[in-house]
Amino acid sequence: MPMPPPQPPPLLPLLLLLFAFLILLLPAPSVSATTTSTSNATTTQQFREAPQFYNSPDCPSITPLHHDDVDPDESDHDHMMICSYQAVHVAMTLDTAYIRGSMAAILSVLQHSSCPQNAVFHFVASATANASLLHDTISSSFPYLKFRIYPFDDSHVSGLISISIRSALDCPLNYARSYLADLLPLCVRRVVYLDSDLILVDDIAKLAATPLGPSSVLAAPEYCNANFTAYFTPAFWSNPSLSLTFADRKACYFNTGVMVIDLDRWRGGEYTTKIEEWMELQKRMRIYELGSLPPFLLVFAGNIAPVEHRWNQHGLGGDNFRGLCRDLHPGSVSLLHWSGKGKPWARLEANRPCPLDALWAPYDLLETPFVLDS
Repeated sequence: MPMPPPQPPPLLPLLLLLFAFLILLLPAPSVSATTTSTSNATTTQQFREAPQFYNSPDCPSITPLHHDDVDPDESDHDHMMICSYQAVHVAMTLDTAYIRGSMAAILSVLQHSSCPQNAVFHFVASATANASLLHDTISSSFPYLKFRIYPFDDSHVSGLISISIRSALDCPLNYARSYLADLLPLCVRRVVYLDSDLILVDDIAKLAATPLGPSSVLAAPEYCNANFTAYFTPAFWSNPSLSLTFADRKACYFNTGVMVIDLDRWRGGEYTTKIEEWMELQKRMRIYELGSLPPFLLVFAGNIAPVEHRWNQHGLGGDNFRGLCRDLHPGSVSLLHWSGKGKPWARLEANRPCPLDALWAPYDLLETPFVLDS
């Protein structure tokens, strides 16, 4: 019996194979990305571009100013915006570990600002970080953003850091807020400092306009119901020369993740040196446990300008040990702050979110991450 002639291969599988091959030849889409290394893999985070936001008609016009201590960077206009007195100046630290939170925080500031084009961001990054990668990540997602990245030499503070109750608090960049007056140009007189684990749901210009009075260096929400003594060790309180530090002021706890700072007054009072002096004492005798916060309390507590509590609904990350879910404090909300161990992006990634993490998620610019084996 004669064999039937061979049949040609089905056409559809061949077409699908050809289509898959052509897809591989296409260039990858342009996205912003950062790379974080772990012991087993290298995780690349890609962020999508944020929408552009525009000023409302009644926004003040910005007068660009030239200043000799600012080097021109990408454009002359951006260079002169850095020194504008009408701009709202925002300072944040920037690193690959918290970049996902930083991107969400930036988006929230712009989205809820009545004058987003008047915002100027000052990012502080470790001098050992890949500044070019960080710059490209920010500019790809926010191509219209006016910003600068300032290198922070970890050696300025690494010798002064004492081990605290949580390793994340011991990162040298966590102390960069104490050096803003030295890092930012002299023409920047007032700045709003923001942590990376927060979002705003109100106009940052309102916070930036907080009156500091005749002599206060900074403003922040105070929490006088907190147990202030718990922020320092028994060795501190049992030493009369140390405990008298607060004798002539009503010292209350405040969170340093949201502050309005008069940089001119800071420079004039040499407050970086005063903070460093307390850190040097901490190296000789343990007087606190919580990283960068206690030196701020020692120098400023009882002498800061008040800010409404709605501007720092903090503690949403739980405590420093377990990071359990927490509820909002009573009252209105202008800023949500996931201070504590639990971060919303980490809990969402682990599919173990807290209820309030759903308020952070809409600001998340992360594309679907992928992992490359190292």
